[in-house]
Amino acid sequence: MLPSVQYSITIRLEAPAKNTAVSELTSIIERSGGSVTAVDVNHSDAERVRIDLTCACTNSEHAEQIVESLKLVAGVVVGKVSDRTFLAHLGGKLTIESKLPIRNRDDLSLIYTPGVARICEAIVKDPADARRLTIKRNTIAVVSDGSAVLGLGNIGPLAALPVMEGKAALFKRFANIDAFPICLDTQDTEEIVRTVKAIAPVFAGINLEDISAPRCFEIEARLRAELDIPVFHDDQHGTAIVCLAALRNALKVVNKNIGDVHLVMSGAGAAGTAVLKLLFAAGLRHAVVADQKGIIHVGREDINPDSSLGWISQETNKSGKVGSLKDALVGADVFIGVSAGNLLEATDIEKMAANSIVFALANPTPEIEPAKAAQFAAVVATGRSDFPNQINNVLAFPGFFRGLLDAGANVITEKMLLAAADALAHCVEPEELNASYIVPSVFHHDVTQRVADAVRLASK
Repeated sequence: MLPSVQYSITIRLEAPAKNTAVSELTSIIERSGGSVTAVDVNHSDAERVRIDLTCACTNSEHAEQIVESLKLVAGVVVGKVSDRTFLAHLGGKLTIESKLPIRNRDDLSLIYTPGVARICEAIVKDPADARRLTIKRNTIAVVSDGSAVLGLGNIGPLAALPVMEGKAALFKRFANIDAFPICLDTQDTEEIVRTVKAIAPVFAGINLEDISAPRCFEIEARLRAELDIPVFHDDQHGTAIVCLAALRNALKVVNKNIGDVHLVMSGAGAAGTAVLKLLFAAGLRHAVVADQKGIIHVGREDINPDSSLGWISQETNKSGKVGSLKDALVGADVFIGVSAGNLLEATDIEKMAANSIVFALANPTPEIEPAKAAQFAAVVATGRSDFPNQINNVLAFPGFFRGLLDAGANVITEKMLLAAADALAHCVEPEELNASYIVPSVFHHDVTQRVADAVRLASK
């Protein structure tokens, strides 16, 4: 495992003032498997030097090992050790600020009483004015119950809050949308629906996040039916948009057609179901899905025909395959994993069709190590930022919501999802497209606007 910035620490230490002081310390860190990213000398005199060493580690235990190895160096005194990830989250990642200064009585009268009463009266007369005259115009709610936080599971609302804060920060950074994290202390479907409906007047859209299946399907469907603002479940539809965009470009690389390929998916939860539905809408015809109990097929005893698994059993696996995920992969053109880590080996990818495509998207550990998959697959993508072709929802949700807000949309349609995926795919120019570049960088200057424009036009 390679060092990662998520396990980055800054170590303050004192050492004898000699010309090799810094190089000796950095060498110890490098030999221990760490990666030194910054060296700052913040005090020096004739005898001692005080240094802040910043290094990336592979995990928390590795960080502790590096610190202990530095303590063993003669003459070195290790002081404070700061975890940079925890420092970045100190006090949260969001603030609320007034857009208008409050400098005097005139400002107070305009912003609050008595002037604000005129705005209230205008909204009473025409409720649609709330979108024009309040934060509703550009504000969405990021709502979670903490029941299915990516890579962590059911950790509850308090522990999910840092993730929802992060999501809100991404909305602001990439689409200039004001988003507020709302973590509900309930996992009861009725109470979640009731609560979101009760707070909806403040917002122009609802982004559901990290709610476990199958409850997420009912919650989303009911909120869409009962609210007059768009409701988007990013784990489903954000993932689906980016997967379709990436697959379109990957198929160009290997010169295959979406209607001809045989696709195998690992994972039948919220993300897998949504990805499958959007791929079918885009022209996919042949798919087999496997979950923890093996290949999903008509007649499997544990499947309720009226559930999402029942839908998958009816719409996929037309040849009636049975067995395991590994059995399903034999001869397949495409693998998409939205399940769990370390399910496959290189030999499984070897049994796929020539010029195969592998999207191993489980986080933080993919279904197969990318380097192993690349031994036999023509195109490999993951959900991680430290490998090429990151299938990252941030490529979709900021622009998608920007388009919804700009259009004043009340609903989300399949046409919008397909338009967003096409726009995202076309952000990779033909001369740029290759096996290691099938989706643009999340920092691509044009991604948000192109997706937003496509969604806005599709809303008409």
